[in-house]
Amino acid sequence: MRVHLIKKQTIQNYVENHVSGRSSFENWLVVLKYADWETPEDMRQTFGSADLLGNGSNRVIFNVGGNNYRIICKYHFLATQIHLFICWIGTHAEYDELCNRGQQFSVNAY
Repeated sequence: MRVHLIKKQTIQNYVENHVSGRSSFENWLVVLKYADWETPEDMRQTFGSADLLGNGSNRVIFNVGGNNYRIICKYHFLATQIHLFICWIGTHAEYDELCNRGQQFSVNAY
């Protein structure tokens, strides 16, 4: 099934302030555009370093730019497509701080 990213503008806004990651995020978006997922595990087939969060969160963490950046997304598999909602974007160090506070399961910055 096709992936509907909600909302791509969030990434575009982020890279305006993090120009060094622009090409990495653009590459991530290209791969996502052609993704064909039937199950959450398929996300890991497309992005080998993706981590599925537990606790019924329906969240996945994507490593971008050689693990320099992280994106937390919430996903919903529907009958004809997958909705992927961006919840948070940041650097690896910022992600570690988020995890230390236990917020990776609940953060909704966008």
